[in-house]
Amino acid sequence: MLVEPKLRSRRNAVIALALWVPASFAEYFFAAPVRAEALSEYEVKAAFLLNFTKFVEWPASAFPEPKSPLTICILGKDPFGRTLDELVAGEDVSGRPLAVRRITRPPEPGACQVLFLANGTGDVADVLRGLRRDVLTVGDRPDFLLQGGMIAFVLDNRRVRFDINQTAAEAAGLKLSSRLLMVARSVGKQSRAF
Repeated sequence: MLVEPKLRSRRNAVIALALWVPASFAEYFFAAPVRAEALSEYEVKAAFLLNFTKFVEWPASAFPEPKSPLTICILGKDPFGRTLDELVAGEDVSGRPLAVRRITRPPEPGACQVLFLANGTGDVADVLRGLRRDVLTVGDRPDFLLQGGMIAFVLDNRRVRFDINQTAAEAAGLKLSSRLLMVARSVGKQSRAF
């Protein structure tokens, strides 16, 4: 695939962010803000989605088979474009290849281990209520955690940050790394709103 030089450098910057964040996870969040002309908000969020997979432990029951991929699903209108696909290409987590799927309705059991609920998805609480326990839910609506979501992206001083609802993650049987909790903007113990 031929990529124009400008697009290639943008793609390389996103990949560099994705690779760099695990090595210096905490430092990233306290660094200078990401400039809009350097990387878009959703390019940064795509890098975080990839990195969340490296700091969450799923129970074996989250996967249909021992060699099943770890799948990141986007429910609703995809704001990431090709960025997320490019980031996960060739990546694996704990010996599982990563995959990305776009879906138009809540996933079947075992189909997704990470579910990003795009804006305009509909009633978040209703979607979350119907999910199987072992799915990491991520969104960027202001009330996402109060609706029962686990990780909510927020813009803080032009930086992409995230808040965590640890109670929801624990109730889903997911173990969040202390490193992930440490760099979250806030970690709450909210219970589901339903």
